[in-house]
Amino acid sequence: MSVGVHVRIEGQIGRVTLARPEALHALNTGMCAAILEALTAWASDPQVCLVWIDHEAGTRGFCAGGDIRMLAESGAGDASEARGFFRTEYRMNAVLKAFPKPVIAVIDGVTMGGGVGLSVHGSHRVATERTLFAMPETGIGLFPDVGGGWFLPRLGDQLGTWLALTGARLKGADVAAAGVATHFLPSELVPALAKQLEAADFSVDPRGMLDEILRGLTHTVAAPSYAAVAGTIARCFAFDTAEEIVAALEADGSDWGKAEAATIRAKSPETVKVALRQLREGARAATFEENMRMEFRIGWRKVQSHDFREGVRAVIIDKDNAPAWSPARLEDVSEADVGKYFASLGENELTF
Repeated sequence: MSVGVHVRIEGQIGRVTLARPEALHALNTGMCAAILEALTAWASDPQVCLVWIDHEAGTRGFCAGGDIRMLAESGAGDASEARGFFRTEYRMNAVLKAFPKPVIAVIDGVTMGGGVGLSVHGSHRVATERTLFAMPETGIGLFPDVGGGWFLPRLGDQLGTWLALTGARLKGADVAAAGVATHFLPSELVPALAKQLEAADFSVDPRGMLDEILRGLTHTVAAPSYAAVAGTIARCFAFDTAEEIVAALEADGSDWGKAEAATIRAKSPETVKVALRQLREGARAATFEENMRMEFRIGWRKVQSHDFREGVRAVIIDKDNAPAWSPARLEDVSEADVGKYFASLGENELTF
């Protein structure tokens, strides 16, 4: 039992249960290290046929993200603790992405940032009506990491670009409709899912057995609530500069477009541009590991940036929600301002 997470083998299943309810199960370095160690061992353990990730029953949220306060405090110093966290978390993300056996994550509740990284890279992601998905990092001057550069652009029709730049939230069935989750079921059926997982024989065809269980419980997903603006998202968020995206939204003429443009302008201008480049480069990445090395370069530097410190102050510490971004406008963020986050780290590069 590690602080904040319960890792064990039960029968044929490797179990990971998040157990830090006072922080909505937000990940810290110890939790990521324990999960990474277990996944690495389970990948070649013949006793483990699949992995099941969830959070403690009776507690709120799946995982609200990472330990943002620690990242900010570390970034105010030499950033060694923050960089150590990223190194461990990103390796965990990579092991999950490459895991050779089925991984089911039950994302019943708040699923943001690090919680997305702990679930979205597995083979089966189950959302409920209580699921609240978001990548809200541009609002605190961070960036949509944990593999966001890989999975967000692969959602299609610029949906991931919209989610990354605006921090828009998806709820319930919309999480499955967007492709973030693979299945949707009412939360009242989560105990039934647990019982069937515990009773099933996964020794012969674990993926087939898991698919069969989920077919019997999950519900068909209707058109998402954002369907009416899907075309606008696909058109306006296809540009490769933040200025063009904002201009397209404003020129759209709709109240929705104007509101989304205003939302982007309220985020950290530097981070919006970093995130857009991250997604465009991630879309072209040949491997997940290549993407994670890029994200590590960004994270290495971002925790010491002015906008991250200011975003955490405004949103988490003082809670005045009035960050003073620098630069204050998208138009004042240069290519050099963005490019410095993507430069090589030399001997400090992330390795797997």
